[in-house]
Amino acid sequence: MHSVIADYLPVLIFGCIAVVIAGAMLGSSLLFGHQKPYAEKTSAYECGFEAFDNARHRFDVRFYLVAILFIIFDLEVAFLFPWAVSLSRIGWFGFASMMGFLGILVVGFIYEWSKGALDWD
Repeated sequence: MHSVIADYLPVLIFGCIAVVIAGAMLGSSLLFGHQKPYAEKTSAYECGFEAFDNARHRFDVRFYLVAILFIIFDLEVAFLFPWAVSLSRIGWFGFASMMGFLGILVVGFIYEWSKGALDWD
């Protein structure tokens, strides 16, 4: 039991140091930063004009569809990195497997494109 605790001690020390450094950074920014808000600084700036409607309205479903499609194709890239690193060890079978995976994703992408899922009117 002692060896398990000894194995995790560096992780605990690292976590404590990370919390202390993060606290010091936040504390120093509050202590030394200029905290003088004024009307122009606190006004709405994201879209360039004042809000004219309730902020609690529903988003268009196309927003969620585009977000999900982005996540799917972003995960594709996440699978490509380890494959590229280990390509010399996995050989032709690994290459063919990845080409099959990419083929399925390309067919899905063409289907999405043909159905207009990526169009934003």
